[in-house]
Amino acid sequence: MMKIPMNDLSRPYRDNQTVFDTILTKVGASGYYLGGPYGEAFSREFAEYVGTPHCLLVGNGTDALELALRAAGVEAGDHVVTVANAGGYTTTACRLIGAVPVYADIDADTLLMDMDDAASLVDPNVKAVVATHLYGAVADVEALRAKLAAQGKACPIIIEDCAQAHGASLRGQMAGSFGDLATFSFYPTKNLGAFGDGGAVLCRDEAVMERLSRLHQYGWNTRYNVAVPFGRNSRMDEIQAAVLSARLPKLEDANGARRAVIEAYAAAAPSCVMFPKRPDQVPAAHLAVVMVDDRDGFRAHLAEREVGTDIHYPVLDCDQAGWRDLPQVCGQLPSSRRCSERIVSLPCFPELTQEEISIVAEALAAYTP
Repeated sequence: MMKIPMNDLSRPYRDNQTVFDTILTKVGASGYYLGGPYGEAFSREFAEYVGTPHCLLVGNGTDALELALRAAGVEAGDHVVTVANAGGYTTTACRLIGAVPVYADIDADTLLMDMDDAASLVDPNVKAVVATHLYGAVADVEALRAKLAAQGKACPIIIEDCAQAHGASLRGQMAGSFGDLATFSFYPTKNLGAFGDGGAVLCRDEAVMERLSRLHQYGWNTRYNVAVPFGRNSRMDEIQAAVLSARLPKLEDANGARRAVIEAYAAAAPSCVMFPKRPDQVPAAHLAVVMVDDRDGFRAHLAEREVGTDIHYPVLDCDQAGWRDLPQVCGQLPSSRRCSERIVSLPCFPELTQEEISIVAEALAAYTP
Protein backbone atom coordinates (compact mmCIF):
# COMPACT_ATOMS: atom_id res chain seq x y z
CA MET A 1 0.00 0.00 0.00
CA MET A 2 1.26 3.49 -0.86
CA LYS A 3 2.22 5.59 2.16
CA ILE A 4 1.01 9.20 2.00
CA PRO A 5 3.39 11.55 3.86
CA MET A 6 2.45 14.78 5.60
CA ASN A 7 5.05 16.48 3.44
CA ASP A 8 7.95 15.61 1.13
CA LEU A 9 10.49 18.39 0.63
CA SER A 10 12.46 16.38 -1.91
CA ARG A 11 9.67 16.75 -4.47
CA PRO A 12 9.92 20.51 -5.14
CA TYR A 13 13.69 20.15 -5.43
CA ARG A 14 13.38 17.35 -7.96
CA ASP A 15 10.82 19.35 -9.93
CA ASN A 16 13.09 22.42 -10.05
CA GLN A 17 16.56 20.92 -9.71
CA THR A 18 18.14 22.82 -12.60
CA VAL A 19 16.84 26.16 -11.31
CA PHE A 20 17.99 25.57 -7.76
CA ASP A 21 21.39 24.21 -8.75
CA THR A 22 21.93 27.27 -10.94
CA ILE A 23 21.07 29.54 -8.02
CA LEU A 24 23.69 27.89 -5.83
CA THR A 25 26.31 28.29 -8.55
CA LYS A 26 25.45 31.95 -9.19
CA VAL A 27 25.41 32.94 -5.53
CA GLY A 28 28.66 31.12 -4.89
CA ALA A 29 30.34 32.83 -7.82
CA SER A 30 29.04 36.28 -6.83
CA GLY A 31 31.00 36.43 -3.59
CA TYR A 32 27.95 37.87 -1.79
CA TYR A 33 26.57 35.51 0.83
CA LEU A 34 24.80 38.12 3.00
CA GLY A 35 23.49 41.57 2.20
CA GLY A 36 23.81 41.21 -1.55
CA PRO A 37 21.69 41.74 -4.66
CA TYR A 38 19.48 38.68 -4.23
CA GLY A 39 18.28 39.81 -0.82
CA GLU A 40 17.67 43.33 -2.10
CA ALA A 41 15.69 41.98 -5.05
CA PHE A 42 13.53 39.59 -3.04
CA SER A 43 12.70 42.19 -0.38
CA ARG A 44 11.40 44.51 -3.12
CA GLU A 45 9.51 41.72 -4.89
CA PHE A 46 7.86 40.44 -1.74
CA ALA A 47 6.85 43.90 -0.49
CA GLU A 48 5.25 44.58 -3.86
CA TYR A 49 3.48 41.21 -3.83
CA VAL A 50 1.99 41.76 -0.37
CA GLY A 51 1.23 45.43 -0.98
CA THR A 52 3.37 47.18 1.63
CA PRO A 53 6.21 49.64 1.03
CA HIS A 54 8.86 48.14 3.32
CA CYS A 55 10.23 44.62 3.79
CA LEU A 56 13.16 43.59 5.96
CA LEU A 57 14.56 40.07 5.53
CA VAL A 58 15.60 38.33 8.75
CA GLY A 59 16.80 34.96 9.97
CA ASN A 60 13.48 33.25 10.72
CA GLY A 61 9.85 33.82 11.56
CA THR A 62 10.32 33.91 15.34
CA ASP A 63 13.03 36.56 15.01
CA ALA A 64 10.59 38.46 12.80
CA LEU A 65 7.96 38.42 15.56
CA GLU A 66 10.40 39.55 18.24
CA LEU A 67 11.80 42.32 16.05
CA ALA A 68 8.31 43.48 15.08
CA LEU A 69 7.27 43.67 18.74
CA ARG A 70 10.41 45.60 19.66
CA ALA A 71 10.01 47.96 16.70
CA ALA A 72 6.43 48.56 17.85
CA GLY A 73 7.79 49.72 21.19
CA VAL A 74 6.83 46.66 23.23
CA GLU A 75 8.97 46.40 26.35
CA ALA A 76 9.26 44.16 29.39
CA GLY A 77 6.00 44.17 31.33
CA ASP A 78 3.85 45.35 28.43
CA HIS A 79 0.83 43.22 27.55
CA VAL A 80 0.37 41.61 24.12
CA VAL A 81 -2.97 40.08 23.09
CA THR A 82 -2.57 36.87 21.10
CA VAL A 83 -4.02 33.36 20.86
CA ALA A 84 -2.92 30.21 22.66
CA ASN A 85 -3.50 27.69 19.86
CA ALA A 86 -0.91 28.81 17.29
CA GLY A 87 2.18 26.83 18.23
CA GLY A 88 3.85 29.15 20.73
CA TYR A 89 5.76 31.38 18.34
CA THR A 90 4.28 34.70 19.43
CA THR A 91 4.54 33.64 23.06
CA THR A 92 8.22 32.82 22.50
CA ALA A 93 8.80 36.32 21.12
CA CYS A 94 6.97 37.84 24.10
CA ARG A 95 9.05 35.82 26.54
CA LEU A 96 12.30 36.96 24.90
CA ILE A 97 11.26 40.56 25.47
CA GLY A 98 9.67 40.04 28.88
CA ALA A 99 6.24 41.05 27.62
CA VAL A 100 3.13 39.41 29.08
CA PRO A 101 0.95 37.36 26.71
CA VAL A 102 -2.78 37.95 27.09
CA TYR A 103 -4.66 35.04 25.54
CA ALA A 104 -7.86 35.62 23.61
CA ASP A 105 -10.10 32.69 22.80
CA ILE A 106 -10.69 31.52 19.23
CA ASP A 107 -13.79 31.22 17.09
CA ALA A 108 -14.70 27.52 17.08
CA ASP A 109 -15.81 27.65 13.43
CA THR A 110 -12.69 29.29 11.97
CA LEU A 111 -10.04 28.40 14.61
CA LEU A 112 -8.88 32.03 14.37
CA MET A 113 -8.81 34.75 17.03
CA ASP A 114 -12.25 35.62 18.40
CA MET A 115 -12.26 39.37 17.78
CA ASP A 116 -15.02 40.03 20.32
CA ASP A 117 -12.93 38.38 23.02
CA ALA A 118 -9.75 40.09 21.82
CA ALA A 119 -11.43 43.51 21.91
CA SER A 120 -12.66 42.88 25.45
CA LEU A 121 -9.08 42.22 26.57
CA VAL A 122 -7.62 45.47 25.25
CA ASP A 123 -6.88 47.89 28.08
CA PRO A 124 -4.20 50.55 28.74
CA ASN A 125 -1.65 47.83 29.56
CA VAL A 126 -1.93 46.30 26.07
CA LYS A 127 0.76 47.59 23.72
CA ALA A 128 0.11 45.29 20.77
CA VAL A 129 -2.15 42.62 19.32
CA VAL A 130 -0.65 39.78 17.30
CA ALA A 131 -3.28 38.32 14.97
CA THR A 132 -2.17 34.93 13.66
CA HIS A 133 -3.42 33.88 10.23
CA LEU A 134 -3.49 30.23 11.22
CA TYR A 135 -3.50 27.29 8.78
CA GLY A 136 -3.52 29.67 5.80
CA ALA A 137 -6.70 31.55 6.76
CA VAL A 138 -6.85 35.29 7.44
CA ALA A 139 -7.87 36.66 10.84
CA ASP A 140 -10.18 39.66 10.42
CA VAL A 141 -8.03 42.54 11.64
CA GLU A 142 -10.47 45.15 10.34
CA ALA A 143 -13.23 43.61 12.45
CA LEU A 144 -11.05 44.04 15.53
CA ARG A 145 -10.44 47.69 14.71
CA ALA A 146 -14.18 48.24 14.24
CA LYS A 147 -15.05 46.57 17.54
CA LEU A 148 -12.48 48.64 19.44
CA ALA A 149 -13.78 51.83 17.85
CA ALA A 150 -17.36 50.91 18.78
CA GLN A 151 -16.25 50.46 22.39
CA GLY A 152 -14.40 53.78 22.39
CA LYS A 153 -11.04 52.08 22.87
CA ALA A 154 -7.80 53.17 21.24
CA CYS A 155 -6.45 50.51 18.91
CA PRO A 156 -3.03 49.19 19.92
CA ILE A 157 -0.36 48.31 17.38
CA ILE A 158 -1.56 45.35 15.30
CA ILE A 159 0.96 42.82 14.05
CA GLU A 160 -0.11 40.14 11.59
CA ASP A 161 1.60 36.78 11.97
CA CYS A 162 1.53 35.56 8.37
CA ALA A 163 3.85 32.57 8.76
CA GLN A 164 1.16 30.27 7.36
CA ALA A 165 -0.61 32.71 5.04
CA HIS A 166 1.63 33.62 2.10
CA GLY A 167 -0.77 34.69 -0.64
CA ALA A 168 -3.97 34.41 1.39
CA SER A 169 -6.52 37.20 1.05
CA LEU A 170 -9.63 38.45 2.83
CA ARG A 171 -12.22 40.44 0.88
CA GLY A 172 -9.64 40.90 -1.86
CA GLN A 173 -6.87 42.26 0.38
CA MET A 174 -3.63 40.36 0.90
CA ALA A 175 -2.58 38.96 4.26
CA GLY A 176 0.23 41.13 5.56
CA SER A 177 -1.30 44.39 4.38
CA PHE A 178 -3.90 44.90 7.15
CA GLY A 179 -1.80 45.56 10.23
CA ASP A 180 0.80 48.10 11.30
CA LEU A 181 3.42 45.40 10.84
CA ALA A 182 3.40 41.87 9.45
CA THR A 183 5.76 38.97 9.93
CA PHE A 184 6.47 36.00 7.69
CA SER A 185 8.39 32.75 7.98
CA PHE A 186 10.02 31.05 5.01
CA TYR A 187 10.69 27.75 6.77
CA PRO A 188 10.94 24.99 4.12
CA THR A 189 7.41 23.63 4.65
CA LYS A 190 5.73 27.04 4.33
CA ASN A 191 3.69 27.96 1.26
CA LEU A 192 6.68 30.03 0.18
CA GLY A 193 9.59 28.06 1.60
CA ALA A 194 13.36 28.45 1.45
CA PHE A 195 16.06 25.79 1.62
CA GLY A 196 16.61 26.66 5.26
CA ASP A 197 15.35 29.22 7.73
CA GLY A 198 14.27 32.72 6.77
CA GLY A 199 11.79 35.38 7.75
CA ALA A 200 10.61 38.90 7.01
CA VAL A 201 9.01 41.90 8.68
CA LEU A 202 6.83 44.18 6.55
CA CYS A 203 5.55 47.62 7.52
CA ARG A 204 4.24 50.89 6.15
CA ASP A 205 5.96 53.39 8.43
CA GLU A 206 9.43 54.51 7.36
CA ALA A 207 10.49 55.28 10.93
CA VAL A 208 9.50 51.76 12.01
CA MET A 209 11.47 50.34 9.09
CA GLU A 210 14.52 52.33 10.16
CA ARG A 211 14.23 50.96 13.68
CA LEU A 212 13.84 47.41 12.34
CA SER A 213 16.91 47.86 10.14
CA ARG A 214 18.95 48.76 13.19
CA LEU A 215 17.53 46.08 15.45
CA HIS A 216 18.20 43.21 13.05
CA GLN A 217 21.92 44.00 12.91
CA TYR A 218 23.17 44.56 16.44
CA GLY A 219 21.37 47.90 16.85
CA TRP A 220 23.91 49.60 14.60
CA ASN A 221 23.22 52.86 12.80
CA THR A 222 26.67 52.70 11.24
CA ARG A 223 29.11 49.82 11.39
CA TYR A 224 30.19 49.03 14.95
CA ASN A 225 28.14 51.92 16.39
CA VAL A 226 25.15 50.78 18.46
CA ALA A 227 22.29 53.28 18.26
CA VAL A 228 19.41 51.29 19.80
CA PRO A 229 19.38 48.64 22.54
CA PHE A 230 18.34 45.00 22.16
CA GLY A 231 19.70 44.59 18.64
CA ARG A 232 20.59 41.14 17.38
CA ASN A 233 22.13 39.35 14.41
CA SER A 234 19.22 38.18 12.26
CA ARG A 235 19.76 38.23 8.52
CA MET A 236 18.64 36.15 5.54
CA ASP A 237 21.46 34.75 3.44
CA GLU A 238 21.67 35.22 -0.32
CA ILE A 239 20.94 31.59 -1.21
CA GLN A 240 17.61 31.67 0.61
CA ALA A 241 16.68 35.02 -0.95
CA ALA A 242 17.50 33.75 -4.43
CA VAL A 243 15.47 30.57 -3.90
CA LEU A 244 12.50 32.60 -2.67
CA SER A 245 12.70 34.94 -5.66
CA ALA A 246 12.56 31.92 -7.95
CA ARG A 247 9.60 30.42 -6.12
CA LEU A 248 7.50 33.56 -5.63
CA PRO A 249 6.06 33.62 -9.19
CA LYS A 250 4.76 30.07 -8.64
CA LEU A 251 3.09 30.80 -5.29
CA GLU A 252 -0.41 31.43 -6.63
CA ASP A 253 -0.45 28.14 -8.54
CA ALA A 254 0.95 26.27 -5.54
CA ASN A 255 -1.72 27.74 -3.26
CA GLY A 256 -4.37 26.77 -5.79
CA ALA A 257 -3.10 23.20 -5.71
CA ARG A 258 -3.30 23.20 -1.91
CA ARG A 259 -6.88 24.47 -2.01
CA ALA A 260 -7.79 21.76 -4.51
CA VAL A 261 -6.44 19.13 -2.10
CA ILE A 262 -8.64 20.41 0.72
CA GLU A 263 -11.66 20.65 -1.58
CA ALA A 264 -11.19 17.00 -2.59
CA TYR A 265 -10.98 15.95 1.04
CA ALA A 266 -14.04 17.99 2.02
CA ALA A 267 -16.09 16.52 -0.83
CA ALA A 268 -15.30 12.98 0.32
CA ALA A 269 -15.42 13.31 4.10
CA PRO A 270 -18.49 12.35 6.14
CA SER A 271 -20.27 15.02 8.16
CA CYS A 272 -18.54 13.91 11.36
CA VAL A 273 -15.25 15.22 9.90
CA MET A 274 -15.57 18.99 10.11
CA PHE A 275 -13.56 21.55 8.16
CA PRO A 276 -13.00 25.11 9.45
CA LYS A 277 -15.09 27.80 7.79
CA ARG A 278 -13.36 30.36 5.59
CA PRO A 279 -15.89 33.14 4.84
CA ASP A 280 -15.03 36.01 2.47
CA GLN A 281 -11.53 34.82 1.75
CA VAL A 282 -9.18 32.96 -0.52
CA PRO A 283 -7.10 30.94 1.96
CA ALA A 284 -3.53 29.87 1.36
CA ALA A 285 -4.47 26.35 2.55
CA HIS A 286 -1.21 25.90 4.41
CA LEU A 287 -2.56 22.94 6.37
CA ALA A 288 -5.56 20.67 5.84
CA VAL A 289 -6.95 20.75 9.36
CA VAL A 290 -10.14 18.93 10.33
CA MET A 291 -11.97 18.44 13.61
CA VAL A 292 -13.27 15.10 14.88
CA ASP A 293 -14.66 13.97 18.21
CA ASP A 294 -12.57 10.78 18.43
CA ARG A 295 -9.16 11.99 17.36
CA ASP A 296 -7.25 8.86 18.34
CA GLY A 297 -9.70 6.61 16.53
CA PHE A 298 -9.65 8.83 13.45
CA ARG A 299 -5.85 8.86 13.30
CA ALA A 300 -5.73 5.09 13.79
CA HIS A 301 -8.19 4.64 10.91
CA LEU A 302 -5.97 6.72 8.62
CA ALA A 303 -2.77 5.08 9.83
CA GLU A 304 -4.18 1.67 8.85
CA ARG A 305 -4.45 3.06 5.33
CA GLU A 306 -0.91 4.50 5.43
CA VAL A 307 -2.13 8.10 5.53
CA GLY A 308 0.09 10.38 7.60
CA THR A 309 -1.43 12.78 10.13
CA ASP A 310 -0.22 15.34 12.65
CA ILE A 311 -1.61 17.74 15.25
CA HIS A 312 -1.10 21.50 14.90
CA TYR A 313 -0.98 22.10 17.86
CA PRO A 314 -1.52 19.66 20.74
CA VAL A 315 -0.67 21.94 23.71
CA LEU A 316 -1.98 25.46 24.27
CA ASP A 317 0.67 28.08 24.99
CA CYS A 318 -0.82 28.80 28.40
CA ASP A 319 -0.39 25.14 29.38
CA GLN A 320 3.25 24.71 28.33
CA ALA A 321 5.30 23.47 31.28
CA GLY A 322 8.25 25.76 30.58
CA TRP A 323 6.08 28.88 30.70
CA ARG A 324 3.71 27.88 33.47
CA ASP A 325 5.38 30.00 36.15
CA LEU A 326 5.85 33.09 33.97
CA PRO A 327 3.38 36.00 33.90
CA GLN A 328 0.39 35.56 31.61
CA VAL A 329 -3.27 36.60 31.42
CA CYS A 330 -5.49 33.66 30.57
CA GLY A 331 -9.20 33.04 30.95
CA GLN A 332 -11.00 29.74 30.46
CA LEU A 333 -10.51 29.68 26.64
CA PRO A 334 -13.29 27.11 26.11
CA SER A 335 -13.12 27.07 22.31
CA SER A 336 -9.32 26.90 22.25
CA ARG A 337 -9.34 23.96 24.64
CA ARG A 338 -12.11 22.07 22.91
CA CYS A 339 -10.63 22.53 19.45
CA SER A 340 -7.10 21.59 20.53
CA GLU A 341 -8.50 18.19 21.56
CA ARG A 342 -10.22 17.60 18.21
CA ILE A 343 -7.91 18.95 15.49
CA VAL A 344 -6.02 16.71 13.07
CA SER A 345 -3.85 17.74 10.11
CA LEU A 346 -3.96 15.76 6.86
CA PRO A 347 -1.39 15.67 4.03
CA CYS A 348 -1.56 18.92 2.06
CA PHE A 349 1.22 20.10 -0.22
CA PRO A 350 1.27 21.06 -3.91
CA GLU A 351 3.26 18.05 -5.09
CA LEU A 352 0.73 15.47 -3.91
CA THR A 353 -0.30 13.31 -6.85
CA GLN A 354 -3.91 12.75 -7.85
CA GLU A 355 -3.51 9.12 -6.82
CA GLU A 356 -2.34 10.16 -3.35
CA ILE A 357 -5.17 12.67 -2.99
CA SER A 358 -7.66 9.99 -3.99
CA ILE A 359 -6.26 7.55 -1.44
CA VAL A 360 -6.69 10.11 1.36
CA ALA A 361 -10.17 11.02 0.13
CA GLU A 362 -11.21 7.37 0.04
CA ALA A 363 -9.86 6.86 3.55
CA LEU A 364 -11.90 9.83 4.75
CA ALA A 365 -15.03 8.55 3.02
CA ALA A 366 -14.61 5.18 4.74
CA TYR A 367 -14.36 6.68 8.23
CA THR A 368 -17.13 6.03 10.73
CA PRO A 369 -16.88 7.14 14.37
